Amino acid sequence: MNPETTRFAPSPTGYLHLGHAYSALFAHDIAQKTGGQFLLRIEDIDITRCSDAFEAAIFEDLAWLGLSWETPVMRQNSRHPAYRAALDTLEGLGVLYPCFCTRREINAEIERAASAPHSDAPHSNGLIDYPGTCRKLSDGERQTRMASGVEHAMRLDAEKAAGLVGPLEFVERERGPIAVDQNQFGDAVLARKDIGTSYHLSVTVDDADQSVTLVTRGIDLFPVTHLHRVLQALLGLDVPEYYHHPMIEDSAGVRLAKRNDALSLRHFRDQGLSPGAVRKMAGLPD
Repeated sequence: MNPETTRFAPSPTGYLHLGHAYSALFAHDIAQKTGGQFLLRIEDIDITRCSDAFEAAIFEDLAWLGLSWETPVMRQNSRHPAYRAALDTLEGLGVLYPCFCTRREINAEIERAASAPHSDAPHSNGLIDYPGTCRKLSDGERQTRMASGVEHAMRLDAEKAAGLVGPLEFVERERGPIAVDQNQFGDAVLARKDIGTSYHLSVTVDDADQSVTLVTRGIDLFPVTHLHRVLQALLGLDVPEYYHHPMIEDSAGVRLAKRNDALSLRHFRDQGLSPGAVRKMAGLPD
């Protein structure tokens, strides 16, 4: 069994909950069983939502669970030069374009398309929610808007990207090889207007730079893995394997979320539960 490098990469935007505990414990267990490394990465690129208090709570909760990790801890907010370099590579390949649309304009365009006869409006699965408005702009119009200082995001031209990379696959630990479905994502934002990068770009670059061999995350992120695999191919990055675990739900069958403080690890700690009890609640073996 080869040593595995695994990671847990939370955002300090709220308290960790049972679903986070599952991801962290599973990844930590794999690293320990294989004599590998368990990494902790703080995904703090969205500084408007992140807080030092929640970051401190992440460290406290993970230590309470009995986890240890390699140091120093990577923080995404210090990684912008790496993300800029990746964007430069993608621009050089001709697969990025500026998007000047506001969210309101995008929603209005989708509604207009949906109401049109024989509509082929994009559907929304967390990624395919952009009608391609700015993809249709001429180079001259793009340059004019950018020169005038109009704020813009940078989007992936999914069709061009697919033409460059061809057929791809990734390995899912529970399902085996998965063929990349180009219809799983549209022209995703790779650099937001406000932070100059995005979750999709940052997590793909960071996993490669940290030599992660197994990415553990919830099944809700399975669709974005198709996009991340395309980015890996475009950027010439090593490809990890993936494990997408089932979502942890409360007694009413509602998916856990950070906003539900009653189900946070902090709450369980305050109630006197042991780390072993939390592990059992998450459905992991002792």
